[in-house]
Amino acid sequence: MNLLNLYDYSKDDILSLIELALEFKSGQKKVNYNQEKVVCNLFFEPSTRTHYSFEMAAKRLGCQTISFNPSGSSLEKNETFYDTVKFFEAIQPDALVIRSSEDNYYEQFNNLEVPLINGGDGKSNHPTQSLLDLVTIYENFNTISGLKVLIVGDIKHSRVAHTNIDILERLGNEVFLTGPKPFQEEGLFFVDFDEYISKVDVVMLLRMQFERHSEDSGLNYDTYLDEYGLNKKRYALMKDEAIIIHPAPFNRGLEIDTDLVESPKSKIFEQMRNGLYLRMAVLYNAFK
Repeated sequence: MNLLNLYDYSKDDILSLIELALEFKSGQKKVNYNQEKVVCNLFFEPSTRTHYSFEMAAKRLGCQTISFNPSGSSLEKNETFYDTVKFFEAIQPDALVIRSSEDNYYEQFNNLEVPLINGGDGKSNHPTQSLLDLVTIYENFNTISGLKVLIVGDIKHSRVAHTNIDILERLGNEVFLTGPKPFQEEGLFFVDFDEYISKVDVVMLLRMQFERHSEDSGLNYDTYLDEYGLNKKRYALMKDEAIIIHPAPFNRGLEIDTDLVESPKSKIFEQMRNGLYLRMAVLYNAFK
């Protein structure tokens, strides 16, 4: 069973994955494939959290893993991305996890004989990140609907933002966006951070995606935290029960004050833990 994006996933589908992830987390669900399944992790872009949580998820399920390194591969002999993926299909693993800088790369692989899990594509989709965010939200509010969520920062370049805006709104949440003008996207409505932070249940911060900036943003990064980031003044305005999440890696002192990374409202490292169990659930479903 593929996981390419979340467009076709219903609320029931998502709740089922969340519940399965939490069963793995609590130890209620235990699975051991006894090394009879192999997961290939093909990361054509740098990754820590997604790559290695899939690696650990596979090992926790009793699978073998193969991790592809683009450096030193036949890509350096001008082999195409497509032909590299087709090679891994040919050696018959039980699942492929792929990250690529190409938007919607999976559209060229409609007929793979191996389940394909999207580990992130370009600026478009990051389904497992959105799902683990939803696991974290569900743990804290016992719901994934009827909440107010503020997404903050580099909206324009973020696949996390694009996936989360769509799925959170479809699940019946109010989603607000804020960020500096160079990172705002045409067609989306942006609000004032200071005005909305006291009204929301979830503050979702985004990483500043320097590697995707093709031009000088014109921003002063020395003053970015005060102007656009989550600093202590804004933190003090948050609801008592509100939470902070961030897909990470995070730039301390830029998107978030370093003292707030492990503050009581911050669930950033718990998100990372939930990423392991959510990806166990995704692999388990892929093998069905």
